[in-house]
Amino acid sequence: MERIHIGIVVGEASGDILGAALIAELRKLYPNAEFSGIGGPRMLELGFHSFFPQDRLAVMGFVEPLKRLPELLRIRKFLREHFIANPPAVFIGIDSPDFTISLEGSLKEKGIKTVHYVSPSVWAWRQKRIFKIAKSVDLMLTLLPFEAAFYEKHNVPVEFVGHHLADEIPQHVDKFQARRELGIPEHARVVALLPGSRASEVERMGSLFMHTAVFCLEQDPELLFYIPAANSDRYRQLHLQLNDYVDFSVQLFNGNSLKVMAAADVLLLASGTVTLEALLLKKPMVVAYKMAPLTFKIFSWLIKTPYVALPNLLANKPLVPELLQNQATPEKLSAAIMNYFENPEETQELVNTFADMHGILKRDASVRAAAAIAKLINRK
Repeated sequence: MERIHIGIVVGEASGDILGAALIAELRKLYPNAEFSGIGGPRMLELGFHSFFPQDRLAVMGFVEPLKRLPELLRIRKFLREHFIANPPAVFIGIDSPDFTISLEGSLKEKGIKTVHYVSPSVWAWRQKRIFKIAKSVDLMLTLLPFEAAFYEKHNVPVEFVGHHLADEIPQHVDKFQARRELGIPEHARVVALLPGSRASEVERMGSLFMHTAVFCLEQDPELLFYIPAANSDRYRQLHLQLNDYVDFSVQLFNGNSLKVMAAADVLLLASGTVTLEALLLKKPMVVAYKMAPLTFKIFSWLIKTPYVALPNLLANKPLVPELLQNQATPEKLSAAIMNYFENPEETQELVNTFADMHGILKRDASVRAAAAIAKLINRK
């Protein structure tokens, strides 16, 4: 059987998960395929050849990429020259759009077929990027249906493959099993607080969420509160914040966020991917976020969508409360949390809606992505 070469570049741990699953599916279609570029430990276990450690691309914020710019440009130059000299059957950039889309454009100019897997948030801000994307990719693979609709509108070849988290999280999650495993009383009213994974997020949101819990307890002293810290550093940070709340009883977990979320009745969380996890776990949620005032002003000016929480973006209507910046007060957040307990029929309706959404997103993403890439490879 003909040996083919497939180039892949990922820049983050989440991309390594997608890349490994994609390689496994492509190997079923092309048993003799060779894969090279930049990948993480999961991809390396599958025989992927990485020219550089994946973490060299894992930069965040505004300052760090600028500091690392000369190195990033050298890496991209090497990859461009290597793949032009050794053309792959297809080149796939997974996420990390600021790095991969420019590389895809350079390779497409030389006649190499290009795919981008995981759409950047071009539908939400910096929408003019769509013109660069259109020139750079032969196929965009999106995780969410409204993303595909945006590309179709701009005549960019696109395939909605579904979200890998929807494949991984079961459609039915046993709340009571999660409670037994965590030692949480089975029939208690439980609220989980998730103030973010970064130090700056926890600094802004941690005390706000704890203060909100105090307001909730004034209305229902029987409520139980749990906080899953994203990592050991956040655990220490949250532990220090809790020192200011001596009358507030809460259990802090180091990790175990999905299980804590599964055990809860209602979630109070910072905006981000966690809102999708909450949807897939069928959990009523209140979404909050605060930024530095100037950052929020710039964000509000740039953003082109009416919502930030993924459930609301998917439904294109306000399914769950979003309380941002000055609206994120303990009074308003606690009222939104208690509303779920006070209106069980409406809450169950929301849970049913989340179950329907899970069904839409669960599509065997890696299988569909591999099939779409194979179709592109085989296209003359």
